[in-house]
Amino acid sequence: MLNKILRTIEKFIPRKLYKMGQPIYHYSLVLAGAIIYRFPSKKIKVVGVTGTKGKTSTVEFINSILEEAGKKTALAGTLRFKIGDDSKPNMYKMTVPGRFFMQRFLRHAVDAGCEYAVLEISSEAAKLYRNKFIDLDALIFTNLAPEHIESHGSYEKYVAAKLSIAKSLEKSGKKNTCIIVNSDDVESEKFLKFNIEKKIGYSMDDVEIVALSENGTEFIYKGMKIYATVLGKFNIYNMLGAIKYAETENIDLETIKNGIEELREIKGRAQDIKVSPKQDLTVIVDYAHTPESLKAIYEAFPNKRKIGILGSCGGGRDKWKRKEMAEIADKYCEEIVLTDEDPYDDDPREIVEDMTQYFKSKKPEIIMDRRMAIALGIKKAKKGDVVIITGKGTDPYIMRANGVKEKWSDAEVAREELRKLLDVN
Repeated sequence: MLNKILRTIEKFIPRKLYKMGQPIYHYSLVLAGAIIYRFPSKKIKVVGVTGTKGKTSTVEFINSILEEAGKKTALAGTLRFKIGDDSKPNMYKMTVPGRFFMQRFLRHAVDAGCEYAVLEISSEAAKLYRNKFIDLDALIFTNLAPEHIESHGSYEKYVAAKLSIAKSLEKSGKKNTCIIVNSDDVESEKFLKFNIEKKIGYSMDDVEIVALSENGTEFIYKGMKIYATVLGKFNIYNMLGAIKYAETENIDLETIKNGIEELREIKGRAQDIKVSPKQDLTVIVDYAHTPESLKAIYEAFPNKRKIGILGSCGGGRDKWKRKEMAEIADKYCEEIVLTDEDPYDDDPREIVEDMTQYFKSKKPEIIMDRRMAIALGIKKAKKGDVVIITGKGTDPYIMRANGVKEKWSDAEVAREELRKLLDVN
């Protein structure tokens, strides 16, 4: 209801004036929430995770390790909100909701007796001050790549928004603060410049990779062999961020290993959709919505014939990436189906037709109905093939014009279409 009121008000206020008033409006809301809920972050250990990719997986790995260590946790991110044993899917289609949400969430976590709150913190949240008045104990930085450029105005402003999260850790009133950064990322040094008590890096030099396959990931860390069912080299980075944080909490390596191996699946992140033992093809649902993440999920299946089902966003969101996404699909996939993703107020067909000009070696099919596109991709698959559905992950809606939300689930639609193809219940 409030969103509708704000959209109506926006129509009658000059855009320049509206933009000038936004920071005051958002800051006031955040401050009011912190006062109303009595600054709950002061009463709980708060771990933030930020970066372009890997936030959700890193948060889930940290949570799993902490739970294995017997800690009561709260978790808030793109995938779900959890307090103790109560877990609910994130239906907001935003990593960090507004309207007092985070302060209320942290207050409930404190009241429930949680020792830790593990939070994804996005650049959009930082831009809208939604991480203000949340005193962090630790921050894990995963990586940076161009994203939300139109929203922030430039890549430099996007980086600045991320760095403001590290700045908030520097200003935290907590003792023994810690920042953990992916040292292999080109922007890592910028996150290490802040006056934070502990500064820890992690990189691929910390591990010996034993195996990367479509069945999982195996590596050795400090002499301990760890096997995870999650896929891809990129997930080793996510696990390392979680491992390094767990070590700062004096959690032993055996518990860390068990916590990682206990996490069998992260919904919407390289999620393997299976409906029957007779299924002889692989169907993957992944959130990949940046060129780097799309490349990473395709590279997780190096020796497989791949069918890519993808699209791109509308609403002025990162138009620049359409070319790169198309070129990556053209390089890695044997067949491509372009489809609707989140058009917002843009013409859905124009978005995918814009992508077609960048395909050089493959001719993509355009199927605007996303269900039909998924069904076609699955029907095209032969024994041993991999169908990779990207762009939405666990997103609960397709975002259409005038704020209309169409209820959606890539995973559920993929299951339904697989069952039809295989004639199983």
